Amino acid sequence: MGFSKDFIWGAASAAYQIEGAYNEDGKGLSIWDVHSRKAGRVKYSETGDVACDHYHRYKEDIALFKEIGLKYYRLSISWTRILPDGTGKINEKGIKFYSDLIDELLAAGIEPMVTLHHWDYPYELYRKGGWLNDESPLWFEEYTKIVVEALSDRVKYWMTINEPQCIIGNGYFHGAHAPFLVTCDRDMIIMSHNILLAHGRAVKCIRKYAKQPPLVTFVPMGPAYIPKDNTAEAIEEARRTTMSMKQTLFYSITWWSDPVYLGKYPDEAYEIFGEDMIHPSKEDMEIISQPLDFNAVNIYFSRGLRNPNHYATNEYQGVPRNTLNWVVDERVMYWAPKFLYERYGKPILIAENGFADLDWIDRNGKICDMKRIDYIARYVKSLMEASDDGIPIMGYLYWSSTDNFEWSEGYDKRFGLIYVDYNTLSRTIKESGHWYKTLIESNGDILN
Repeated sequence: MGFSKDFIWGAASAAYQIEGAYNEDGKGLSIWDVHSRKAGRVKYSETGDVACDHYHRYKEDIALFKEIGLKYYRLSISWTRILPDGTGKINEKGIKFYSDLIDELLAAGIEPMVTLHHWDYPYELYRKGGWLNDESPLWFEEYTKIVVEALSDRVKYWMTINEPQCIIGNGYFHGAHAPFLVTCDRDMIIMSHNILLAHGRAVKCIRKYAKQPPLVTFVPMGPAYIPKDNTAEAIEEARRTTMSMKQTLFYSITWWSDPVYLGKYPDEAYEIFGEDMIHPSKEDMEIISQPLDFNAVNIYFSRGLRNPNHYATNEYQGVPRNTLNWVVDERVMYWAPKFLYERYGKPILIAENGFADLDWIDRNGKICDMKRIDYIARYVKSLMEASDDGIPIMGYLYWSSTDNFEWSEGYDKRFGLIYVDYNTLSRTIKESGHWYKTLIESNGDILN
């Protein structure tokens, strides 16, 4: 059967990871601009100050996107490029940059998909308590309104907040991402609730002010546990474990998606967190559970039950991994959409999926990233099987369009379809980029 004729093929990126120009044209500082500077937080003390210099080279990049054949491009907006202090005075040069970027994409025949927040939280708002401040949902709503009024005449697809699991889990539970803190459950619960309220307020704001009918969603991570066999019992066990909070806590699917799609926190949360758990008002949950048009999820790897003395249940001796040590298991691209659709009932968009490797230009001037091609083929083929089994799959966005700043890992780990030489900032389409073009042109049929 394959994918539908209107299947979304594209690639994704994030502002802090590619734009650079961190202090140009009136932009304010984000928590990544500030907190990444302390030695030991990012490998080799690297920062996103310059990154890929997309801010100055976006026309060159978009020309390469067109050459690859991208139909859609998911970008994120830098909050502090629009509102340098997070609220208050608007930076018109920031709005102009994104307006010009959208125009360039449309001129190239590429549909923009806008993410409002991809981790680069305003530093001035962080100083006021950040997500722990109960005013934070209103701050996000103010920012959303400005962006929607400026861009919604040309932007139809809107994504509110990317991977809230990493905002809280990496930023405040493990201390591995900005602001590099380790805090208590109660704080993380309050911050989570405020992030969800910010999402809900943003959805209402988009629907109120958009200049054309919008398509709106939220973007959590969505990895699944894989059934040990095809029996009904094994599938049910994998489904139950995928949706449980016990192993993953703030990284779980249900902690973030149940409030959004089902209008309530998981029952498990009250068992796990006890008296730390909040009891939100009916009004709060109505805001959080604003109707969405589709379920956008980022899926890279399967989950496995941890074993301190052995491999996790999704691992084994010699298991394929990428350079971030993530297990390569394409079956997750079948089971995750299946479990998510069965629980939440919304069409699925794969908003991120990709392969990190150590790429280089060979003696012939090419980047022969055959493992990345194999990875994409495996995962997209598995996604196609989900589609064939009746799961409504909207599309697939590869992460990422170009190599970029990979957060605390710095620049070594490369995900891009386009190679960036960080010394010269020159770009070269990788073999995976050329192959991805043929995949798009065939609507995935070359995998059959």
